[in-house]
Formats: sequence, C-alpha cells, structure tokens
Amino acid sequence: MKVLVTGSTGFIGGYVITELLERGINVIATSTNITHATAKSWFPDVVYVEHDIQKPSIENLFEKFEKPDALIHLAWGKLDNFKDQVHLDEILPKHELFLQNLIANGLKDLTVIGTCLEYGMKEGELHEEMSPDPIIAYPIAKNKLRQFLDKFSSETSISLKWVRLFYMYGNGQSKKSILSQLDVALERNDEVFNMSLGEQQRDYLPVNEVAENIVIFALQREINGIINCCSNIPITIKQLVLDHLKKKNKTIKLNLGYYPYTDYEPFKFWGNHKKQLKIKSL
Repeated sequence: MKVLVTGSTGFIGGYVITELLERGINVIATSTNITHATAKSWFPDVVYVEHDIQKPSIENLFEKFEKPDALIHLAWGKLDNFKDQVHLDEILPKHELFLQNLIANGLKDLTVIGTCLEYGMKEGELHEEMSPDPIIAYPIAKNKLRQFLDKFSSETSISLKWVRLFYMYGNGQSKKSILSQLDVALERNDEVFNMSLGEQQRDYLPVNEVAENIVIFALQREINGIINCCSNIPITIKQLVLDHLKKKNKTIKLNLGYYPYTDYEPFKFWGNHKKQLKIKSL
C-alpha cells in the first residue's frame, strides 16, 4: 500500500510517517522545502516529492505523487495565528484546488485533519454529531474544506475521514505552546513562569498517540466522516503544567493570572471518543 503524506516536515508529520513505516506502508512524503525534509530521520525511507500547495498547478498531481492508494493531508499554513483572514482568503482555496486535482485524477481515499475549534464555543463533551459553529478564521476555513470534500464524497465513491484534533504535546511542538514556553523558562532558570489562571479544561494526547490514531483511521475503510482524535479526559492547564514539572523533576513559581484566557476557546471542553474507540477495535 502506498500513502501520500502532506505536511511531512510539520509537528505531526514525522510521527505519522514513522508510524506508517513501522507498519510496512510505502510512504510518499511531500512538503514545500526539500532542504527541511532531508534533515529528517525518515527521509531515506520514503519517496519524497517537493510541492508547494500555495502555488496551484494544472499538472496531474495524482501521477506526480505516484498514484497513492490513500492520502493523509496534514498540511496547512499560518498556524501561529488562528484569527488571520489568510486562512480563508488564501490557504483554503489553494487546498481545495490541490485536493480537487488529486480526486479528479484518481485519488479515492482521503484522511484530512480538522480541528476541535470547528465546534465553536460549545462546552462539555463534544461529539461528532454536533453542528459545527466555528467563530474564527482557521476553524471556519477547515469546516469549509470539510463541506467542500463532503460534496465530493456524496457524488463519488471516495472515502473521506475528517479527523478533528484536540490538543497535543511532544517533541517538536510549536514554540508558542505552553509546555514549550515552560521548557524554555526552565532552561533559562527563570524564577517565575507567567501563565493564565490555568483553570480552563482541555483534552490532551501525546503527539505519538495522535499520529498512531491518524494512521489507524486512515488505513481502515469501514468508518468514514468526522472522527474526534482525543483522550476523553479533561485536564486543567494548571494541572498539565504541574504534571510536566513533576515528570521533569523541576520546580518553578507559577505566576497565575498573568495572561487572560483566550476569547475563541470554550472554558471547559473535551472530546467524546466512542467513534475513535470503535475504529481502534476493528
């Protein structure tokens, strides 16, 4: 089996590729810059094809990527600013063209990454049957891409798995993530770590488990549609920080309340994982 992975050099990409390779899957990896890719440990074990999704092409992309049996679409830009209108004005239309090209030329099986922020400001346990109600550019764009692909899946025989990621942590994560910032503060021997009050509840998984879930979802064809990728266990951000400090056997004074809570995330929410468990039991 041959699987195309976009966004191969991103945070999740390497973990997904490693998981696929361990399962004996032939991987076609792509990203915008081969220089970044050659530095990755997985590079010698994949077929790498450089491609910039933001530069639309009329060539047959299905053939360019060696006619993959399935796609895991991780790629997306501007993840440092979820509110930036570029998600809707520039990134979304280019990804629609990219995926439309692949489907039109023969791709039948897609696993595409969405976000828990598509649910909007709903609190509590979030399940896939809930109506999406995103309020900022990034999740609005993702939801529009899902709707775009849903049209294809209803009109053709393609298999579409839309994976709504919740939160994750692990090596290689964004420098803006709270645990990355905490690690920097510890390395500098800072006396104080500034953060919010930390009482907001989120749903976290280690990135290697997220990657394993994505691959499991992608390689099965019995269950399609929206799939939450989550732990189903809410944890406060304060507890997340305390657990990380305990794991590293470090201490630092927490300056709680220094930062306000975000205005685009519900205060307490986590994912329902019944569909995820059903797929993993197949």
